[in-house]
Amino acid sequence: MIKPMITIKDLEKIDIRVGKIIKVLEIAESDKLVRLEVDFGEFQRTILVGMKQERKNPQAEIAGLQALFVVNLAPKTLFGIESQGMFFDIGYANKNHTGFGNT
Repeated sequence: MIKPMITIKDLEKIDIRVGKIIKVLEIAESDKLVRLEVDFGEFQRTILVGMKQERKNPQAEIAGLQALFVVNLAPKTLFGIESQGMFFDIGYANKNHTGFGNT
């Protein structure tokens, strides 16, 4: 299914920022989600990301790295934790893996 086209005005609504992943925390109740604590300089956010099944050790692999995030997405609560944005996957050092758009 082809999704509808968006306009430049639609794109201007999205606030995409670079953030530094300062912590990656386990969510024991979830088979997919981890909790990221992200520093954007002026503020910090908690963002839940479904990457447990994609990475063997998310804490070791992405803590301390920078990535792109949508910071003006409406918050959503999962497993009692409010997720305050959306993560754009940073890819892999191994060229056999790629991935974008994880939430």
